[in-house]
Amino acid sequence: MRAMILAAGRGERLRPLTDTCPKPLIKVGGKPLILWHIEKLKAQGITRFVVNSAHLSELIVEYLGDGHKFGVEITHSVEGLGGLETAGGIIKALPYLGDDEFLVVNGDIFIDGDYSQFLVKIPKDKMAHLFLTANPTHNLKGDFSLRDDHRVVMGKDYTFSGVALYKVQAFKDCKTQRLPLRPFFERWALNAQLSGQVLDGKWFDVGTVERLREVNAYLGEKH
Repeated sequence: MRAMILAAGRGERLRPLTDTCPKPLIKVGGKPLILWHIEKLKAQGITRFVVNSAHLSELIVEYLGDGHKFGVEITHSVEGLGGLETAGGIIKALPYLGDDEFLVVNGDIFIDGDYSQFLVKIPKDKMAHLFLTANPTHNLKGDFSLRDDHRVVMGKDYTFSGVALYKVQAFKDCKTQRLPLRPFFERWALNAQLSGQVLDGKWFDVGTVERLREVNAYLGEKH
């Protein structure tokens, strides 16, 4: 399986840090966020990555290179000014993601958990498989609910963790343009084409300076 790490966000709420450093290169526990994902996925046998970028993309490309220094293979999908949003970025990168299923991980999250949980197959009648987490204080209204048969519906019980598996056909015939993922989720949920499970592990959305301090404090206490 191949993995894509979404790294094109501007990181407005992390300014001024992100004025000179792209969000996925912000350090957590002394290590860039994106490198945590690469190393943990590599430990599970995933060695082929696509990384998209827009804001300060040259710094991401320079830091990661072709991935060989990290023991993996990295293809860069550089977007224009402002980026293509989540779905648009995935659609642009489809030529590099194989012809079956692929994993997508937001580059601005931190997960203290076993990444082997992501090595599952999407059910035959579904387009995507989402990993959900308990609603954090900044998203108490939630995004989804999860039925006993692992079908995901729109609801308020869980928050999307930013990790999901997708079938290539889920984006078939979509044009490369600025597109968010939310409308895709809503359509798949309505058509019973969305499955999911609860993420096993401690999850952080490192979207603000305060949350960056929280995850660093958490890691500091662990060590």
